[in-house]
Amino acid sequence: MSKNLSQRLADYAAVAADLGVDAVALVPGPNFSRAVGQSFMSHERPFVLVIPADKPAAVLLPNLELGSWDTVGFDGAVFDWRDQTGYADAFAALTQHLGISSLAVEGQVMRVFVHHAFKDAQPDLTITDAEREISALRMIKTPEDIAALRAAIGISERALQRTLDSVKLGQSEKQIEQTLVQALFAEGADDLSFGPIVAAADGSARPHAHAREDYAVKAGDALLLDFGARKNGFAADITRTVFLDHVTDEGRDVYDTVLRANMAGLAVTRAGVSAHDIDDAVISVLEASPYGDRIRTKTGHGLGREVHEAPYIMRGNHMTLPAGTVYTNEPGLYEIGNFGVRIEDDVLITDDGYETLTNFPKELMVIKC
Repeated sequence: MSKNLSQRLADYAAVAADLGVDAVALVPGPNFSRAVGQSFMSHERPFVLVIPADKPAAVLLPNLELGSWDTVGFDGAVFDWRDQTGYADAFAALTQHLGISSLAVEGQVMRVFVHHAFKDAQPDLTITDAEREISALRMIKTPEDIAALRAAIGISERALQRTLDSVKLGQSEKQIEQTLVQALFAEGADDLSFGPIVAAADGSARPHAHAREDYAVKAGDALLLDFGARKNGFAADITRTVFLDHVTDEGRDVYDTVLRANMAGLAVTRAGVSAHDIDDAVISVLEASPYGDRIRTKTGHGLGREVHEAPYIMRGNHMTLPAGTVYTNEPGLYEIGNFGVRIEDDVLITDDGYETLTNFPKELMVIKC
C-alpha cells in the first residue's frame, strides 16, 4: 500500500529525530520527488522543503511555482519569493518561523548557494550532511516503484530489439545511437535515464565511451549498448554486448567469462546478503580467468529514481541488503585498444532470493548484418 504525503513527510521527520537534529531539508531531486510525489525543476531559483522532527513542515519556493505546488496537497507554511526582490527575505522568514538550530541536508544534491542562503539568514544554524540517511529511505522499493521500474525496463528492452534488428555494417556508432534513442521514445519512454553508451570495437573497451561519428562498425566488432528509459520517475539501466557478423575465439571466451561472473552474483543474491558478498562472488570469477587484468569496475549500484544510488555493490561495503532493494549486476572486462564486454541486469532482491527484472537474452548473440 502506497503512503500518502503526510506519511512520507513523517519518514523524513523520523530521520531528523534519529540523527538528533531539528529538521531535514530537501531540494528538488529524487528524495524531494519521493517526499512530495511530484517532480520539480532544480535551477538557479532556490526551492527547499524543510521537515522538522516534531513540528509541521514548511517550504520556500519561487513564486512562479505556486500554482504547481498547490497540486501537491501540502498544508504547511509556504514562503515564496520573486525574481524582482530576491530570496533573502524568504529565507529569513522561513528560519524565523521554524525556530530550529540544526539542519541535516542532502550533501550530494543541495547546492552551495542554498547552504549560504540558510547561513546568511541564520548564522548560528548548524548544517550537516545526511545524504546517506536521507537517501536510504529510497532503497526499499514499494510495489508502485517496482511497477515503474518494470515499465521502464520493458520499454528499454523493446527498443534494444528494434535497434539490433536495424544494425548494418558500415553504420557509425552515432547512427546506431540515434536509432536507439528514437526507439526508446517510440516505445513510450518519458525521458532517457542517461545519455546512451553505444560503442564498438576498441570503443567498447572504454566503460563510459561516447558514440563516434567517424567509426563505421565492421564485421567481427563487439558492439556494447548501455542505456535505459525513464518512466514514471524511475530509470532502467541495461547493458548488452553483441558481436557483428562473427565472433573470434577470444571474444567468445571473454563473453563466457563475463556471463559466468554475472550468474555468480545472482547465485548469492538474497535478502540479508551484503553488497561486499555479491561483488566478491562476481569479481572472483573474473580474477580467476585469464583476463583478470581487464577488470576496471565494481559489480554495480542501486537503481531507482536515480541511475546510481545506494547500495553500491563493491568489496568493502558490508551493508546488508533487504528485500525490496534493486541493484545492477554488471560485470565487465575491458582491454584498451582491443574490445570490452559488459552484461548488465537490473535485479530485485526478494525474501527468498531474487528476480531479474531484465528479460532480454544474455547468451552470446552474433548479429548477422
